[in-house]
Amino acid sequence: MAYVMVDVEADGPIPGDYSMICLGAIVVEPKLNRTFYGRLKPISTKHVPEALHVSGFTREETLTFDDPAKVMTEFRSWMAQQGQGRPFFISDNNGFDWQFVNWYFHHFLGESPFGHSSTNLGSLYKGLAKDMFANFKHLRRTAHTHNPVDDARGNAEALLRMKEDLGLKIGLQAAGRQEPETR
Repeated sequence: MAYVMVDVEADGPIPGDYSMICLGAIVVEPKLNRTFYGRLKPISTKHVPEALHVSGFTREETLTFDDPAKVMTEFRSWMAQQGQGRPFFISDNNGFDWQFVNWYFHHFLGESPFGHSSTNLGSLYKGLAKDMFANFKHLRRTAHTHNPVDDARGNAEALLRMKEDLGLKIGLQAAGRQEPETR
């Protein structure tokens, strides 16, 4: 099983009425060198200009992006190459990221390779710290730029630091094999 850190940029708050415009993912492992990036053409005429502005794209630019079914097919194929078993979805705001990725997979491909589960990185850190006010963002090394690959990388770095520095028990995949859990 590969832990896949995912980040999404969208032009509004919910899928269907609004559109996922770019998607980034990275396999959580020490090298952090297996990434995916896709830019998706809007599926709706609706958009929130302020939400779109966060991504750095104009509406006109997004209209030239790839067909969403093509991007989701490529994302599914990329994940299939990352290891055995079902990939495990994790993000820093899975309430947002998960809803878009899950909706797009089901809408365009009829199923999600992630199944029905996801994990919220912030909640995981709060549990490790035993503090509902704790914030993991100081554990990132890569700046949070709203490029979804950068943001997924920073969040993966934070998860790796939770493992290394805080003793999080997590088996990470290394070059197609499962690393044994430590401790």
